Amino acid sequence: MKRIAFQTLGCKLNFSETSSISRQFGDDGFKQVEFNDAADIYVINSCSVTRNAEKRCKTLIKQAMKKNPHAHIAVIGCFSQLNPEEIKTIPGVDIVLGNSDKFNLFEHIKTLQLKGETGEKKIDIAVDEPDTFIPSFSMDDRTRSFFKIQDGCDYFCSYCTIPLARGRSRSNTIAQTIDTARQIAQTNMKEIVLSGVNIGDFGKEHGEDFLGFLRELVKVDGLERIRISSVEPDLLSDEIIALVAETPKLMPHFHIPLQAGSDDVLKAMGRRYDTQLFASRVSKIKELIPHACIAADLIVGFPAETEDLFRESYEFIRKLDVSYVHVFTYSERANTKAVKYDTQVPVAERNRRSKIMHQLSEHKKNVFYESQKYHTSVVLWEKENIKGFMYGFTENYIKVKTPFDTAKMNALEKVQLNLLNKDGVYLI
Repeated sequence: MKRIAFQTLGCKLNFSETSSISRQFGDDGFKQVEFNDAADIYVINSCSVTRNAEKRCKTLIKQAMKKNPHAHIAVIGCFSQLNPEEIKTIPGVDIVLGNSDKFNLFEHIKTLQLKGETGEKKIDIAVDEPDTFIPSFSMDDRTRSFFKIQDGCDYFCSYCTIPLARGRSRSNTIAQTIDTARQIAQTNMKEIVLSGVNIGDFGKEHGEDFLGFLRELVKVDGLERIRISSVEPDLLSDEIIALVAETPKLMPHFHIPLQAGSDDVLKAMGRRYDTQLFASRVSKIKELIPHACIAADLIVGFPAETEDLFRESYEFIRKLDVSYVHVFTYSERANTKAVKYDTQVPVAERNRRSKIMHQLSEHKKNVFYESQKYHTSVVLWEKENIKGFMYGFTENYIKVKTPFDTAKMNALEKVQLNLLNKDGVYLI
């Protein structure tokens, strides 16, 4: 049997797609192994959000070649979509597939094997324009399934290549997406995480919307917990927030991209909201769901971000009732407007600002965790045994741990949050 290994870089959307693609190799002479094992075929589902993501992809290719110099390597996904000519020059790479073509990986690998039998060496490249929607969901050793409900983006922010890599915003209809949700409900997954590039845009080409989809999704039997991933502030309506507040299946956990706490920087980024609108979304969530976890995304070191505007952003976030912040250091991306701006923040200064924002985020997270002490919550325990402990998350995404117990794997348990350890995790 041919040994095949998969590795995913980047977002939850990539994880859902890798899982769906890998299930095509369940039979027909393939055995799936870990990526750090010796394999005959290595598949990397790549990311291109930052330069570091692309460097990580190249590092993984080298590592695979060290494991097995005769292995075939397929690089698929966003890096392949944007830079296929660069990837094909990397030693060891045989297949380069973009974001639509990667779902045909099985057929490409079978063709590659036939070529190998004749001794022919040829790079197989397919990077057609992403213009169709292909649903997917993850099924692995974890207890949550990443459920892809939307793909692509129409926003074209000045720093971002995702619309180029993923195409325009698109999704299936509500009815089609609910059919896929029912497939997940038939598995043993207790929780699904709704994933996409811009899930708030769901359904617009069909005259439907995200709110309507959520109202139907909560009716699906067998789905015990539904977690919403990133939703743009201008698409996170009061009606969606109210639905989460009144529906036990919908977890009180919001992930809202902020990107900058300065209106001047937001405008230069091409974002579709201002800080006032963002603050109003946070206020509405806390009004209806006081214990909700609210995460925000932030980019530091954007070309338009002067020192004064950075401080303005810092103060906005410091006063904002968010639980923590995902901090990203600005990375120049080819074919974006921002890379052409005259003023660029030096890398050392970007790193300094990143450190400051990370410290602020850690402080906010500690405050949020402390605010949950002595509360009763329901934890979904995961399956991994990590140094004698197992971990899980509450409805509002508080991380907890307890001594490993096979009886608790993939189980929901009501607990009281009493002991917050020095590692920032509640011990049960």
